Amino acid sequence: MSINWPEITAKLPSEKTPEAKEKRKEIFNQMDPNGNGYLSLAEVDKGLRDTLQCDEVFDCKPAIIRAFNSAKDVAPAHTKHSDDYITRREFRILLLALRQYFELWQMFDEVDTGDDRRVDKDEFRKAMPLLESWGVQIPDPDATFDEIDTNGGGQILFGEFCKWALKHSLDLTDDDDE
Repeated sequence: MSINWPEITAKLPSEKTPEAKEKRKEIFNQMDPNGNGYLSLAEVDKGLRDTLQCDEVFDCKPAIIRAFNSAKDVAPAHTKHSDDYITRREFRILLLALRQYFELWQMFDEVDTGDDRRVDKDEFRKAMPLLESWGVQIPDPDATFDEIDTNGGGQILFGEFCKWALKHSLDLTDDDDE
């Protein structure tokens, strides 16, 4: 899948500029149809599809869920429900997290050649050149696989891959990061 990274980044304005802040406010308001100041996972999901028309991001639910869960507890709770939702104060972090987890999803998808949303040991071994191009050296693929497979299921799941990839600062080579 060919991803237009500059377009994705432009649709997720996370910079700390007045223009980006205004754009975030506009997007948040469009994603918050009931005007309660909170975004549920369903509202974020729908907003990615309808408001941002970001089909590439909309189509990778595991990345959306991870981004939502990582961002929703960033700001201190100010009501008994605010830790379950994205608030305005957390919205910029959500956009950053969406971009990051979308990149991780693309990496995971490239390694998962069986397209079953799991990476087996053979797929992992075959992915060594890719992983090296993303910035990690793996001297013992089998030992590293076992380290990533924290639940011992014999498959690397997206969540396990994310924890490991973030720990090792993997970076997709064809995105628009500096």
